[in-house]
Amino acid sequence: AELLEVAGVHAGADAVLQTSDDGWTCGTPLSALTDERDAMLAVAMNGKPLPIEHGFPVRTVVPGLYGYVSACKWVVDLKVTRFADIEAYWTEQGWSELGPVKIASRIDVADGTRIAGVAWAQHTGIDAVEISIDGSDWMPTRLARVPTVDTWVQWALAVGLEPGDHEVAVRATDTNGVVQTGEEQDPVPDGATGWHTVSFTAAEQEDED
Repeated sequence: AELLEVAGVHAGADAVLQTSDDGWTCGTPLSALTDERDAMLAVAMNGKPLPIEHGFPVRTVVPGLYGYVSACKWVVDLKVTRFADIEAYWTEQGWSELGPVKIASRIDVADGTRIAGVAWAQHTGIDAVEISIDGSDWMPTRLARVPTVDTWVQWALAVGLEPGDHEVAVRATDTNGVVQTGEEQDPVPDGATGWHTVSFTAAEQEDED
């Protein structure tokens, strides 16, 4: 936001066209670069110069947007413009212009004693994560603390399942009360939707001596 303020933005502009050293382009919504989120031009990572594979000497990071409209590595040019006047690499392939990250959740661990994973609702934050086992009512899980609303949230629930085959689904709710939809949608044109579902086999628990 500070860089754009210094450069000046003409009335009617709604996009910033980013160009990489290899010619790749992406169009980023101007609003996402001028609101209160921590959009940045990154030159370092973990206290060290940005590695080449991550975009040295400079790359953009814009929380809340999918990478295809925001994560330009090896930046050589930024142009304040209008979406109506540009076409970037992925929008030319039929993807949407804005690319906001949708609320989502994922199962990473599923066994007879524990179900766990991560959830995210960048620029909004996660309020709750629930799971349903074998078609049961939704059950709340425990959430780990996170430093910002842009951080992925770890969640977990201890369970005691009978040995055999099971299926678990997960859904998240953001801090605005929006519940993750179960309607399945392909990634194109603006991100996949649906509940992540995992089938697994619970082993018989050994008795403790």
